[in-house]
Order: sequence, then structure tokens, then C-alpha cells
Amino acid sequence: MKAIVYRRYGPPEVLALEEIERPTLRDGEVLIKVEAASVNPADWHFMRGAPYLVRMIAGLRKPKNPRLGIDVAGRVEAVGRNATEFKAGDEVFGTCRGAFAEYACARESALAIKPANVTFEQAAATPLAAYTALQALRKGRIQSGQSVVINGASGGVGTFAVQIAKSFGAEVTGVCSTRNVEMVRSIGADHVVDYTRDDFTSGEQRYDLMLDCAGSHPLSAYRRILNPKAICVLVGGKDDHFIGPMASALLSGFTKQKFKPFLAKANQADLITIRDLMASGKVTPVIDRRYALSETAEAVRYLEAGHARGKVIIAIA
Repeated sequence: MKAIVYRRYGPPEVLALEEIERPTLRDGEVLIKVEAASVNPADWHFMRGAPYLVRMIAGLRKPKNPRLGIDVAGRVEAVGRNATEFKAGDEVFGTCRGAFAEYACARESALAIKPANVTFEQAAATPLAAYTALQALRKGRIQSGQSVVINGASGGVGTFAVQIAKSFGAEVTGVCSTRNVEMVRSIGADHVVDYTRDDFTSGEQRYDLMLDCAGSHPLSAYRRILNPKAICVLVGGKDDHFIGPMASALLSGFTKQKFKPFLAKANQADLITIRDLMASGKVTPVIDRRYALSETAEAVRYLEAGHARGKVIIAIA
């Protein structure tokens, strides 16, 4: 089968399209004929081996597993021993290792049945970004009627966060650039702030919950726009990966406002919740660009540049 592999850490040029053997099924796994995958920041962190902590997981000198890609959607080709949830022919989506390939193996517990009204590309766009949005909103104790601001509303996580927050009954403000204002409004944001024209941290509006997907301001600026007992969940941002969490923990000890660093965890129950939101039409994945498997390096380079609106797809079929 054809697959994207990387045998050393580095820029997108280390990614190569090679002919390799299909992965071998283990107990509790299913083999998926991949229709589509999507690119996540985690992919380029593993590709570059950065921050260096990634190498503690992936291999110090070179990658232990040379295959890349996490979000996957496709058809079940075969099932392993003790795999009882799915059968050959089922259309599924979820997470695995090595999604940038014609075939991939995944644990049953990392998959769900794809909704009939959702394409393979839309399904592949969903898992990691939607997990992150859903779990971050829960960490912020989202409630109906709250005023919620999402900084970085046009990105992969942000586009899901806007829609999921609306499904909870929140009043949502999205922060994005000029070219994305109409898109963010179209997916349900009640208010949209164009950060190239207005600094949302200098306005009069106050919020009960904030998801910071951009890391564009110091925490002191966020404090000004948060209600006294508000929660700010730090989802993503710039490359100082340790300073932000440490600062948030320190600041939370001195104020009623809470600043919480966050890392999503794959969870089948949450994947099913997201599936049901898509099936009901409350959540629709936003897709920016599509690339062929042979163009994966270019797709990763585009995402790494930081200007993707919604998700970047690898179309395998």
C-alpha cells in the first residue's frame, strides 16, 4: 500500500510517499480502508520532534513509528480478534496512528460509525479538533445562557467550538481575521470581532467563559474582559509551551477568575456525542483545502503556517 512515512525529524521535506506493507491487525483493532484523513498540529509536532518533549514519546534520535496521521475516516476492511463493535463494510471515523495511508489500523474504542449525512472528508476533519473543542468547553463549565468568547474562531478547533457552544445554548462571540468574519458568522457566532480592526480585549463586553485557541494576548489582557468568576481555557497558541500553563496556574491562585491549560483526550463517548451533533445538523465541519496523499508535505506546510480556516484534508481515494 502507499503511505506517508518519515524516518528522521525535520521540516515537511522529510515526508515521503512510499510503498509499504499493510499494517497487521492486533486484538481489538479493525483494519480501515482509508478514504480521507486530516492534518493536525500534532502531526507537525511529531514530524519535527518539537517541542523536545515529543521525542520522549516518539523516539529520541528518530521516530519509532515512521507513519504519520491521526484523524481517519473510511470503511472497515477486516476486524481483529475480540473486535465486536464493527464489521467489514462499516463506514467509520475516529483516531489511529498512520492515517496518511491507504490502510490503517485503529482500536475499536477510538472509532464511531460515520453519520449518513456526513462525507468521509467531513468525518475525517472532525475527531481531534472536535474532541478538543467539546472537552475544553466542558472544562470551562459551559452552561446555557452564558456569554462565551472564542479567540481563534476560524481555526480547526475554533470552528467546532463556535458550533458546539451554540448547541449548549451559549451566546457566542468569535474572534478572527477579516477574511474569516463571514464564515465564522455563518457557522453560528452571534457576534464576530475582526482582530485586525479591533482589539477584543479592550472592549466593554464581559464574558463568562473564554476559549483561547490563538495565544495572541497576555493573560492580563484576558482578565479585563472576563467576569469575576469566569473561566479561561487555554487550548493552543504560540511556541512557549510551558510558560503559558505555568503562568495560568500561578495567576489562578491569586484571582477568582480561573485560567486552565488544557490537553484533549480521545474518548469514544465524546466521539459519539460529536457524531450525533453532526447527524442532527448542529455541527458541520469547515474544510479549507484538500490535498492528495502525494501532496501531504504541502498540506502540513500550509497548516503549519497558521492561516488555515477550519480543517485541511488529505483525500486518499
